[in-house]
Amino acid sequence: MLTTKMTKKRTFLLLILISLISVGFIVQSKTTKIDDERFISYFVNQKKLNVEFYWKNENGENIKNAENLKLWLKSQKRELLFATNGGMYKKDNSPQGLYVENKIKKNEIDTTNGNGNFYLKPNGIFYITTDKIANICVTNEFVYNNKIKYATQSGPMLVINGKIHSAFNENSTNLNIRNGVGVLPNNEIVFVMSKNEINFYEFAEYFKTLGCKNALYLDGFVSRTYLPEKKWMQSDGNFGVLIGVTK
Repeated sequence: MLTTKMTKKRTFLLLILISLISVGFIVQSKTTKIDDERFISYFVNQKKLNVEFYWKNENGENIKNAENLKLWLKSQKRELLFATNGGMYKKDNSPQGLYVENKIKKNEIDTTNGNGNFYLKPNGIFYITTDKIANICVTNEFVYNNKIKYATQSGPMLVINGKIHSAFNENSTNLNIRNGVGVLPNNEIVFVMSKNEINFYEFAEYFKTLGCKNALYLDGFVSRTYLPEKKWMQSDGNFGVLIGVTK
């Protein structure tokens, strides 16, 4: 009889423990999507929305900014929900490093060394497959194949396999506006831009807090984010690649 009571008690306590753990997971899942006041964050489920990369229109003209992209998509009866600059670019607005659009490689991968953020190794590549699988990897691990639908190279990596880039200093005074992209374990994409100047470590730490195993820096003070649902509508700029989200 005593053994039976003890067994029932243990079972009851075990059920309570499981319930608490489950609630903890739910709370954690929800809190990871609560915006930090320092950032504009946008989470994208590709099962519901389309994430696409843009550079030039059908006439070969650079689209340049969210305002032009919005009008161009509107002419096709499509609504732009979100846009941001999608990586670094050269003086002629051509992408710096690898760029793939609709399975067409429009610029080659850059594995050379140099100065500036792009060359702060390891840099990386954000890509989306034809199966709508999003991924971010360091440049030397990227494998190009016919399933790569979109890809943009930038640098530096912010988070690498769950760890903040080793070159970043928590107390760095190198402050700037920054935008970047991360991929969550559930394959959702999160785009983030800082509202004010911030250092690389703090920026990377936010992606890590969200649960991103890998995250990539896109650009700095020139960055813009167009996000009407949060009343954040920076539609100006003169960029290379743009990343847009539509219904």
